[in-house]
Amino acid sequence: MAPFKCTLSLLVLLLVSDCSWAEEKDLSVSELLLRANKDVVHTEEEPFVMDDIAYDNENERNADPCTSSGCMWGKSNDGKVYVPYVIATHYSSRERSIIERGLLSFHDVSCIRFVKRSNQRDYLSIMSNNGCYSYVGRRGYSQTLSLDRQGCIYHNTVQHELLHALGFNHEQCRSDRDQHIRILWENIQSGLAYAFDKINTLNLNTPYDYNSVMQYHRYAFSANNKPTMVPIPNANVEFGTGKQMSKNDISRLNKLYKC
Repeated sequence: MAPFKCTLSLLVLLLVSDCSWAEEKDLSVSELLLRANKDVVHTEEEPFVMDDIAYDNENERNADPCTSSGCMWGKSNDGKVYVPYVIATHYSSRERSIIERGLLSFHDVSCIRFVKRSNQRDYLSIMSNNGCYSYVGRRGYSQTLSLDRQGCIYHNTVQHELLHALGFNHEQCRSDRDQHIRILWENIQSGLAYAFDKINTLNLNTPYDYNSVMQYHRYAFSANNKPTMVPIPNANVEFGTGKQMSKNDISRLNKLYKC
């Protein structure tokens, strides 16, 4: 009976794991990111990380958007933008296929082409560190893009972090956000107000997008289960539920890189 009990226990464990994965798959990207990054402790070997954005140091996070000072990935003579990458070997075949599907999703809608690195100097090093995070834009040489095996391996989180790597910030940090979103500072967890810093973003004549895969949800970083963001003028508008790149995400990506 012992082998049978072991087999049955393993089957139950696998079923619970699959159900949990299916449940998380139905969450918006902002919900997945907040779950994956909640209470994460980064090591000294990792970059300085705030929310899901990596920086070289703490003082850098208030800098002007890097796309105005050379952090875009270069365009080749054929009109394509080739972004080299390396995926760490510690991912399972299923995890790797989800990551690769996210990479390929950019090929269908833009001139961005993620390619396996051969000897290129600048490239994305995709690995499972603590939580989900990425630098904003091209940093030079190897730059970490973390997709933690515990909570980050979903199509929309892959797209979200890749958009950071291509030069995009969060939608609620847009320079024109105060015309579309009211921040309820009193409801934000202590020490996390930086996640709502307004940035002098290059909006590329695209509208504010409540459905952007870069838009966090109504209760993001709430300290009291009350909203931290309310859309204006209509407070009932749904937002922060994006599960993949929206039309506006794709449009501004193509405008930035002149696809």
